[in-house]
Parts: sequence; C-alpha cells; structure tokens
Amino acid sequence: MGCNCKEIKVLVADEPKTVAQLKAGFEGNGISVVTATTQKEAEAMIKPGAFNAAVVGLMLENADSGFVLSYRIKKMNPAIPVIMVTDVTRETGCQFNKAQDPHGWIKADAILQKEIRFEQLFAVMKKLLHCGE
Repeated sequence: MGCNCKEIKVLVADEPKTVAQLKAGFEGNGISVVTATTQKEAEAMIKPGAFNAAVVGLMLENADSGFVLSYRIKKMNPAIPVIMVTDVTRETGCQFNKAQDPHGWIKADAILQKEIRFEQLFAVMKKLLHCGE
C-alpha cells in the first residue's frame, strides 16, 4: 500500500536550528510540518490525526526526550513512523542501535546521526511511509 507524500503532515521536534532546517526541507517538498522545540510542546501535539510521521531529536529538555516522545507516539498509533536524529555518537561515542536492542526499548523506526543530509532523511521517511510504491 503506497501513500501520496504530498498528503503527509510531519511532526519535527528538536533544537531550533534543526527544526528550521527540516521544516524548510519538508515544506520545499510540499509537505506540511508541525514543530516543537521542547519535549513538552511535542507531547501536547501527540493526538490522533495531528501528524502521520515524526522526526524527533534525542535530547531536548532531558537526555531521553526522544525515547519518551517515540514511546508516546507509538503508544498513540504504532503505524506512525518515527525517525530519531541525534549527535550523541559524535559527542560521546555512545551508539544506539535498534537492531541490538533485545528488550525493544527503542521505539523509533530509525535512528540517524545528525549532520545527515535532508535528502537522506527524506528517503528514509518515504521508505517507512511506503511512498511511491
């Protein structure tokens, strides 16, 4: 089952610089965007029908904000693709690997390292949404 990527609404929750860059990229591709720069703002947007894909930063107010947001989004609707973006590996050397998560704690569908090109992120999102199929 495919989708029309132009009908997507994406939640972008991260630091202001990343939010601005991703918002411009999505809107440049004709995609609606709702944004948040705090975990609290993003949590207020987690309602049925508010968005059908999400890009969340790992660290907002708390070191685990991205994990919490991913969990809450998936609890509301497991079908919503969630991509987590982080620069934790570059900053600390700590790596998060969904494939090596035996307890299933990582609810994001993909984890991408920051400084990723928008085109790469968009390709992952379209794959998760089955766009163009």
